[in-house]
Amino acid sequence: MAGIDPELLGILRCPIARVPLVQEGDWLYSMDMNAPRRYPIRDGIPVLLIEEAQDVERMELERVLARARRGRSPQT
Repeated sequence: MAGIDPELLGILRCPIARVPLVQEGDWLYSMDMNAPRRYPIRDGIPVLLIEEAQDVERMELERVLARARRGRSPQT
């Protein structure tokens, strides 16, 4: 698992909600609290295809966002 370059991550957006993404492991989580979803990272490449999105529980997204807010490296 490799971290996405922070500059690139700052540019990327959820293709559905057009909101920023947060990396957690090999996933990019959409920050859309109304429809929590994540996108895979394969071989270091974000796969931001709508058909690749996976719905996640709101609580899972809240945990990911809480770690990001605390300044923990989202990749750990």
